Amino acid sequence: MAEDQRSMRDRMLAGDPYIADDPQLAAESTRARQLQHRYNTMDPTDGAARRAVLEELLGAFGPGSELRAPFHCDYGYRTTVGARAFANFGLVCLDVATITIGDDVQMGPNVQLLTATHPVEPGPRRDKWESAEPIVLEDNVWLGGGVIVCPGVTIGANAVVGAGSVVVRDLPADVVAVGNPARVVRSIG
Repeated sequence: MAEDQRSMRDRMLAGDPYIADDPQLAAESTRARQLQHRYNTMDPTDGAARRAVLEELLGAFGPGSELRAPFHCDYGYRTTVGARAFANFGLVCLDVATITIGDDVQMGPNVQLLTATHPVEPGPRRDKWESAEPIVLEDNVWLGGGVIVCPGVTIGANAVVGAGSVVVRDLPADVVAVGNPARVVRSIG
C-alpha cells in the first residue's frame, strides 16, 4: 500500500487520523483565534458588528441566533449554527470535525462540544496523532449549563440534557437525559 500523500489538513477534513502540524491548519487556527479575540472583546451592544464577525468566522450563522462572549473554537468554519439558536457565556466548539447546531437550539453557560479524539495507545498519542468525529445538535435541543458533548454524538430534536451531563452516545429525539454518562430518564410529550 502506498504511503498516504495527502496533507495533514486534507486528512483532517476527511475524518482520518492526522498530525496537526500542517502549515495551512496553523494559519486557519490563527485566523480563528484572531476573529475570536475580536468577537470576545467587542462592545456587547454592537449586535451588527458582532454578527458580522461570527458570519466571517463560522461556516454558517443563522438569523436571530446569538452566541454570548466568550466563545472559543478551533477553526470556526467547521461549525454551523441554525436560526434562532442561543448559547450563553463560554461555549467551546472544538470543531476539528463538523459541529452542526440546528434551529432553536439553546445552550447554557460553559457548554463544550468536543469533536477531537486521541489514540488510547501511548505510542501514536505521543507521536501527536489525532482525529475527530462530528457532533450534531438537531433542532430545538436544550443543553443545560456545563454539558459536555463528546465526539461522534448526535442529539435528537427536542431533547433536553440536564446541567453538568456528559453525553458520550447518541440521544434520541424527545427525551430528557441527565448524568455522567448521560442517560435517558424520560420521554417528552
